[in-house]
Amino acid sequence: MSEQELPPRESMDFDVVIVGAGPAGLAAAIRLKQVAPEVSVVVVEKGSEVGAHILSGAVIDPSALDRLLPDWRNDPDRPLTTEVKEDRFAWLTESREISFPLVLAPPLMSNHGCFIGSLGQVCQFLAAKAEALGVEIYPGFAAAEILYGENGTVAGVATGDMGIGKDRKHKDSFTRGMELRARYTLFAEGARGNLTKILLARFNLAHDRDVPKFGIGLKEIWQVDPARHRPGLVRHSFGWPLPTAISGGSFIYHYGDNLVSVGFVVPLNYQNPYLSPFEEFQRFKTHSSVRATFEGGKRIAYGARAITQGGYQSVPKLVFPGGALIGCAAGFVNVPRIKGSHNAMTSGMLAAEACAAALAAGRAHDELSDYESGWRNSPVGRDLWQVRNVKPFLSRFGTVVGVMLSGLDMWTNTLGFSLFRTQRHGKADADTLKPAAECTPIVYPKPDGKISFDRLSSVFLSNTNHEEDQPAHLLVGDTDLQRRSEHDVFGGPSTRYCPAGVYEWVGEGADLRYVINAQNCVHCKTCDIKDPNRNITWVPPEGAGGPNYPNM
Repeated sequence: MSEQELPPRESMDFDVVIVGAGPAGLAAAIRLKQVAPEVSVVVVEKGSEVGAHILSGAVIDPSALDRLLPDWRNDPDRPLTTEVKEDRFAWLTESREISFPLVLAPPLMSNHGCFIGSLGQVCQFLAAKAEALGVEIYPGFAAAEILYGENGTVAGVATGDMGIGKDRKHKDSFTRGMELRARYTLFAEGARGNLTKILLARFNLAHDRDVPKFGIGLKEIWQVDPARHRPGLVRHSFGWPLPTAISGGSFIYHYGDNLVSVGFVVPLNYQNPYLSPFEEFQRFKTHSSVRATFEGGKRIAYGARAITQGGYQSVPKLVFPGGALIGCAAGFVNVPRIKGSHNAMTSGMLAAEACAAALAAGRAHDELSDYESGWRNSPVGRDLWQVRNVKPFLSRFGTVVGVMLSGLDMWTNTLGFSLFRTQRHGKADADTLKPAAECTPIVYPKPDGKISFDRLSSVFLSNTNHEEDQPAHLLVGDTDLQRRSEHDVFGGPSTRYCPAGVYEWVGEGADLRYVINAQNCVHCKTCDIKDPNRNITWVPPEGAGGPNYPNM
């Protein structure tokens, strides 16, 4: 059946369509119903259920939750119960942990008043509140296409067709996607959303903005020996095992029923193609000051996700005719605090209020100019403004000098000025790799199966699953270029930067093949960001494919 012979899609009309049931999308849905109960709102979510694709540290700043649902702390189903009791920050060498006096840290770095928990559970809590207000939520349906009106304005989205085989022929189970049309569409896809990329290009939203920057965050959840559990303890570190030129770091959070969340963040502007963020994470856990926490414990979950790191100067124009970007789709993560959910929720609320005002005025399919003009003077803008130079300093000067300059700049920003004005980021992450011939290979220790692990056993814990007989959702634009450049020049970095073992170079010489194990993909989007030729594109798989994170 050709595209012209496809049966028409069914269509549903709403006032507002929201793409993504993360903290931004759900906060927007709730706020819309709070200020305009008569407005019809639908949320589409590509995960099998709300929270299935949510991954965050997570130490959560509750300020946005307090504004959205002031009584949430008294709710018997509240998702956050462990308040931060102790903050630790350290520099790691290969054999030592050197504590950093927190009295020297800018006040904004304090986690006092924050909670440790699962952002996935927060989203499940928000989804229940949204549905109680009349919001429709459709999990398991990825928004695969943007719908446009006759004059080019965004008019909604369409979910993907289902029942297409690898050969792109329709199976007996073929079903067309659904058109969800709206007066306004809010995109809350998270970092590197596939539709957000299209919107950025079509409406030139990044004009005059700095380049976007990203990191990859890898996370595990452990159930540890009760004798080693310290509820409310937050530990962050810089340094080993990364070289000082790379400004990544770790987190270890104690919460819940003997649970510990441990993770590692590597900025994606690293230069050595032999570096493996996954292996660096596994090596970090073997440090003498770290491994004791996990000895005798059990690893129960694993996942990975790209993180926006560009901050204030990289935030694109947020609005376009018919919709807006909210949350991490816009890039509202506060890098030094390793927090973004509070800003994501606030941005959703701001966009919702702009939507409600526009709908009340009888408007549709125009730009929500109040949202665009107001975010920089909102709590989101003020939060990001104070830390805008941290990422550029860390990227340019490495960890030691970068941390010192960042601390000085954050201190002066608390007084309302900066000695350094606003710094720029430099190259995009895809452009930073050096040729393999200029770099030294990194030999990583073999996993011991107790503290450190391999990729495949880790992916198993992510509960990742995709329908096998479907078109690939990882698209290589030019396979010859991938061999000539990604393999021959850069030494095949995709086999190392992917945290799920998706990419392999198999064979030699004329038999060399690029194998894509799409079944393993945890939807981190790193390949879409870091490929040195921008030759890999991530698109949504069929249905509810991907990880099914248990309360990450």
